[in-house]
Amino acid sequence: MRPDFDKGGGLLSVILQDWRTGQVLMNGFMNEEAYEKTVEEKVVWFYSRSKGRLWKKGETSGHIQVVKDMALDCDDDALLIQVEPHGPTCHLGTQSCFGDDHFTLQSLEKIVENKIQHPEEGSYTKYLTDEGLDKILKKCGEEMTEIVIGAKNDDKKEIIDETSDLMYHLFVMLQHQGVSLKEVEDNLKERHGEILSYKVREDIEEW
Repeated sequence: MRPDFDKGGGLLSVILQDWRTGQVLMNGFMNEEAYEKTVEEKVVWFYSRSKGRLWKKGETSGHIQVVKDMALDCDDDALLIQVEPHGPTCHLGTQSCFGDDHFTLQSLEKIVENKIQHPEEGSYTKYLTDEGLDKILKKCGEEMTEIVIGAKNDDKKEIIDETSDLMYHLFVMLQHQGVSLKEVEDNLKERHGEILSYKVREDIEEW
């Protein structure tokens, strides 16, 4: 992978994206030196057009951006970097320079993980993890039963509400068991590829 710095007058447009949630965090610019330092150190460096110098993202706040993956666009003059942000990305204190209204299942996983790693007194997540696996599994079963009841009653709102509750409890269970959402996604992706590779599958009932 080699960016084309000539097209942008020596600069490359760079987008940072949270590698877990997919949230777009910020846009910046790199010259060739900033790019090389980013590749070498595995943390994001930029070139400041206003100050005319290199700067490491988070050099004063400590909120560095650890590189997880990098990809050039089709013209080799724009760079997408997937990062693990260590704190808010925006200087205004928000996670993203584009606002914090982004929510995905990855976001939920991150919230649950943070609540487990940094327990707060009175937190429901702390209560579940303190009680242990049996309690977590019991709650998963209860929420699944509520979904079944909602479906039998043809109650769309109840289905949505109880599915949301189930998703939360599933994430607590996955975190408790050391299973990541990415591992589940990879498994689904592999199954999807297997399904597409056959016109007819006798074992389709595995799904």
